[in-house]
Amino acid sequence: MSRPMARRPSGPIALARARDETALLRWAATVLIAAAMLLGLAAAARAAPAPDSFADLAEKLLPTVVNISTTQKVEDGADLPEMPQFPPGSPFEEFFRDFFNRRGQGGQGQGERPTPHNATALGSGFIVRANGFIVTNYHVIEGAEQITVVLHDNTSLDAKLIGRDEKTDLAVLKVESAKPLPFVDFGDSDKMRVGDWVLAIGNPFGLGGTVTAGIISARSREINAGPYDDFLQTDAAINRGNSGGPMFNMDGQVIGINTAIYSPSGGSVGIGFAIPSALASGVVDQIIQFGRTKRGWLGVRIQSVTPEIAESLGLEKAEGALVAGITDGGPAAKSGIETGDVILTFDGKPIGESRRLPRVVADTPVDKQVPVVVWRKGQRKELPVTLGDLEAAEESGLLASNTPDGPGEATKPESLDALGVTLSAITDALKKQYSLADDQKGVVVTAVTGGSPAGEKGLKAGDVIVEVGQAEVANPADVAKKVKEARDGGRKSVLLLVQSGADLRFVALPVGQG
Repeated sequence: MSRPMARRPSGPIALARARDETALLRWAATVLIAAAMLLGLAAAARAAPAPDSFADLAEKLLPTVVNISTTQKVEDGADLPEMPQFPPGSPFEEFFRDFFNRRGQGGQGQGERPTPHNATALGSGFIVRANGFIVTNYHVIEGAEQITVVLHDNTSLDAKLIGRDEKTDLAVLKVESAKPLPFVDFGDSDKMRVGDWVLAIGNPFGLGGTVTAGIISARSREINAGPYDDFLQTDAAINRGNSGGPMFNMDGQVIGINTAIYSPSGGSVGIGFAIPSALASGVVDQIIQFGRTKRGWLGVRIQSVTPEIAESLGLEKAEGALVAGITDGGPAAKSGIETGDVILTFDGKPIGESRRLPRVVADTPVDKQVPVVVWRKGQRKELPVTLGDLEAAEESGLLASNTPDGPGEATKPESLDALGVTLSAITDALKKQYSLADDQKGVVVTAVTGGSPAGEKGLKAGDVIVEVGQAEVANPADVAKKVKEARDGGRKSVLLLVQSGADLRFVALPVGQG
């Protein structure tokens, strides 16, 4: 059955409706345009426009930046090899003797000692207190016997090293001045966005106070400079001698300390790195107050959670820091954190990736009790942890990781084709063959099949499997049982705790189809 078609209005009614629809469309268009303008204004308010000039800002900040020169004694020719020995009367003997004498080795081949002389180095710094506290890079003053600070007005002052922190490459100096010195404050580097303008001031190539401008090119760069890598990257020109100088935001606050460059030539190619103020300010305050840093210490050794490891542990996504070792007597051991736990949050802060944990822990006050949420055997568990003092633990020698214990018995070797390894219980002969400790526990890998899952993950003969599925193993049968349990439970992979020499690491291996 067909339905009757709806009749369209005609005549005056149709004209009136058409006029109403046109007015409605015009009103809607006006609203949309207004909304777009408001959004544009909001975006413009958030993003600062490019300044017409940096002159006013530079004029204000230049007096707070200093040049730093250091002097230390080195021996001429100390980095040269000894003069080669030639038969008496050889023409090469006279040639090389002249060469080494010119380089200051003074006939070292004849038993004379190298002549010491003074070597100088140049860098930058900035004043953070009116009474003369100055911040710079540690590598600028490392090994210095004398440190001289040159102010913007060319006044030279002797500087005293108050303290340094090699982990972040920071140092604090102190000069004595008859009058208060101009200084700058730290800003919040966490508020800086990629694309924001920055100003860098320093002493490139020893030329003196030099201003360059650029933008934040990237955040959270890791350049393997230390345990707390979290650098800001900038395209502002940074060259040799800029080290230790400040990077400013447009409010004149220090949001970074220029530290390193990436350059095939040694000059600026637009890739510079700065320590963020969020990391540096706390270190500087501690050095000024205590003469050293006082970092929080948890007492764990961690590794990243890969998608394979996450799946083997029942985590929905790869996040957190996997605990690969616990320091005996450390805060983690006392709180009940275990090897194989995944730290998901620390003091309420989410740990999205493992490298975030060391910085979060270090920024937490010593002796503070914090809640730590871990993932253990398929469940979340919250543990209260009272932090220790990292530097005190280093001085006392507490930072050696422990080796998990476990029962063991000698059984025959067994091949696990699913993993691509041949395993054996630990025997005296294997201890000698692979240089294992007398008290070593676990199951030793005696062979790895080329191209197998174990081979692709870097396992090798002599490695020791300490745990499988977060349970200790003592013989190959224990390993085979755990692999079968993982497969029967629908797991795609199984988690191994592997010891290679003194190192412990977790490895997730696919279990196959059986």
